[in-house]
Amino acid sequence: MAIEIERKFLVNHDLWNELDKPIPNFLKQGYLSTNPEKTLRVRATDDKGFITIKGKTQGMSRLEFEYEIPKDEALALLDNFTEQNIEKYRYLITHKEKTWEVDVFQGANEGLIVAEIELSSETEAFDIPIWAYMEVTDDPRYYNSRLSIKPYSSWQ
Repeated sequence: MAIEIERKFLVNHDLWNELDKPIPNFLKQGYLSTNPEKTLRVRATDDKGFITIKGKTQGMSRLEFEYEIPKDEALALLDNFTEQNIEKYRYLITHKEKTWEVDVFQGANEGLIVAEIELSSETEAFDIPIWAYMEVTDDPRYYNSRLSIKPYSSWQ
């Protein structure tokens, strides 16, 4: 059984733009189920496909099972079985020996930049980079499954 423990933060655009960054990976993802009790996600990256099942979030933790599938099958699932897809560039940024996944959203979620850090326990200590300014771990509006239904651009 796999447990995902993560925290999410909004990213300051000005500080983010000043940061030296690696080349990002482009992600396209959609949801076969957005039920908060159990989500079913399909994702295509630059060269791979994945299907992921996530359980209900409890605190900062939830069950997560992810399996690689052929990229062409992931794209077919996205094209034929999902409603609203999310597109984003993902940057892997190392800060104080921890890897942060920073997602720069495109399309209907453009303008949103979210940083996530995966932890080994809910009480694990870590340093927050200067460009991560507000925690949104407990705000369901920032769940990707929710962003696929109610995109960031509709919040304005």
